[in-house]
Amino acid sequence: MEQPSLSLNQILTQWADQGELPAEVWQQLEAWERSDQRRAKAFGITPENVSEIVQKRGLLFQSVYPSFRPAVAENPSLLKTLWHLWLPLAVQLAGHRQSLGRPVVQGILGGQGTGKTTLAAGLTMILGHLGYCTVSLSLDDLYKTYRERQQLKEQDPRLIWRGPPGTHDIELGIEILDQLRRLDRPSVQVPRFDKSAWGGAGDRTDSQTVAGVDIVLFEGWFVGARPIDPAIFDTAPAPIITSADRCFAGDMNAKLHDYLPLWQRLDRLMVLYPVDYRLSVQWRQQAEHQMKAAGKAGMSDVEIEQFVYYFWKALHPELFIKPLVNRADWVDLVVEINADHSTGSIYKPIDC
Repeated sequence: MEQPSLSLNQILTQWADQGELPAEVWQQLEAWERSDQRRAKAFGITPENVSEIVQKRGLLFQSVYPSFRPAVAENPSLLKTLWHLWLPLAVQLAGHRQSLGRPVVQGILGGQGTGKTTLAAGLTMILGHLGYCTVSLSLDDLYKTYRERQQLKEQDPRLIWRGPPGTHDIELGIEILDQLRRLDRPSVQVPRFDKSAWGGAGDRTDSQTVAGVDIVLFEGWFVGARPIDPAIFDTAPAPIITSADRCFAGDMNAKLHDYLPLWQRLDRLMVLYPVDYRLSVQWRQQAEHQMKAAGKAGMSDVEIEQFVYYFWKALHPELFIKPLVNRADWVDLVVEINADHSTGSIYKPIDC
């Protein structure tokens, strides 16, 4: 088949504006879906059902596109993400909700700049069009209170920032997810965290009352991460360099055991996986520069490096995140994130 003169973005824009597509364009959309075999497998697309899936996705696209038009105007690459990831993932979650017969908890693991918040917002909007109620819960919402974290810091001065294992109220998380997964619960008080409280140290704020939830999007920078063999820290990558670094990494690894009961409440887990984990420094610097340009306070580039390195010393992406992309028994979907924040390869892990 000859390559069409129109790109995917042009096809989708034309579709949204005109409401119909020529037959040859439909065929090209189907061919594109078949050609990416890993993405097709992740979303259950086969040569036998591809036509039906593209037709249904197209109808859903036309329904939701007006809600996404302003965001697409600012960032045209969202259109590709909407078609290749958000729409099929939303349909998959809706189907999982129906098959389970109870609310679904979708775990989302991703560091800063990987698009967790944007993904959650997009899925919430699409699932709303499908008639499903969605609530987002961040690992940040489960932080211990300011007072509790101050006491924790007195016990372990290495916990200079919130975020590493041990700074969360795991029992609260288990209680909330258990409540959200129940069909007979009329309403649930979902905790929320105010990062600006106490001069940026953060604290609990008013909870949010939710009811009739179908899908829970539970996201965080190490949601689903599991402990590894402590011997690995003997040859850990930088910035785990000194014996003190290795001790801290080992202690944080041990604390991950406490989170396993929380991860057991996940029905699914997806990983937003940067093509290079070191991009998180660049992404954080870009975000801080934008804050400063808007007249807000922000960290210097050196402070940002120290901040990011601290979290790498706690749970290094090469040691804790990279192995997950090959664990089909733990992870349902991997989404690679390019340097410009756009979506790259999408696939279901295959055990090595």
